[in-house]
Amino acid sequence: MCRWLAYSGTPMLLDTILYKPAHSLIDQSLHSKLGVETTNGDGFGVGWYSPDDPTPALLRDVGPAWNNRNLREMADHVRAPLFFAHIRASTGTAVQQSNCHPFRHGRWMFMHNGAISGFHLMRRDLTLLVDPALYADIEGTTDSEVMFYLALTFGLEQDPPAAVARMAGTVERAGRDHGVEFPLQMTLAITDGESVWAFRYSSAHASRSLFYSSRVDALRRLHPDVAFLQEVSDETRMVVSEPLGDLPGAWHEVPESTYGVVQPGADAMYPFAPAPV
Repeated sequence: MCRWLAYSGTPMLLDTILYKPAHSLIDQSLHSKLGVETTNGDGFGVGWYSPDDPTPALLRDVGPAWNNRNLREMADHVRAPLFFAHIRASTGTAVQQSNCHPFRHGRWMFMHNGAISGFHLMRRDLTLLVDPALYADIEGTTDSEVMFYLALTFGLEQDPPAAVARMAGTVERAGRDHGVEFPLQMTLAITDGESVWAFRYSSAHASRSLFYSSRVDALRRLHPDVAFLQEVSDETRMVVSEPLGDLPGAWHEVPESTYGVVQPGADAMYPFAPAPV
């Protein structure tokens, strides 16, 4: 499987989030505590937004994140208010750049941890459901990218939760058609550059780990001596596969079959279920 991180808030050097925490995403690429694999070395990707361009920039490579000099150099110089970062452990598809997350379409980014069980059985059925106007933009061979383009087909740009619910329902229907009992395992993040939607769901209701950070104002009261908390706004929030450290009160597990929205103003969390198909 994989590990990922979504950051939204005060513009921050990527180094501050990717490298400096005790259990940073770079540390998790070698020493994951909650993932299926301890090592996540089958590629990485970072996507970020700049103030003057609604389309996110991407840096992706097939090597491991822990020794990539380009990633280290970029993280020291890029400051962004919203970024995604992902470290990959392949579930069977090729280790190639086009299979590294995040995936991008226009202003949208998508990243995923999990898998479609039996994807090789239902790949043709699922890809044929992608809007023909979008199909040519699929670059890689992963189940994750097909999930993204199915969600785009089902109206992601208009209603992300409804589109993801239709995508999940479609995958589960395809799984039933091919005799796969529990076809879908996913924690995923989606953003349009302003809001972040994060989902935790699996057909077996035993989903991979996902956590969100506490409100900054509450953490300041708990830990007035932590400098980082004085530097960021109350709007700053992270969603992560694993906590980045052990600061008491800093992290909360996303409940099973739930999605949340990180957005300007009050964030929100709701039950999630696939839409019947």
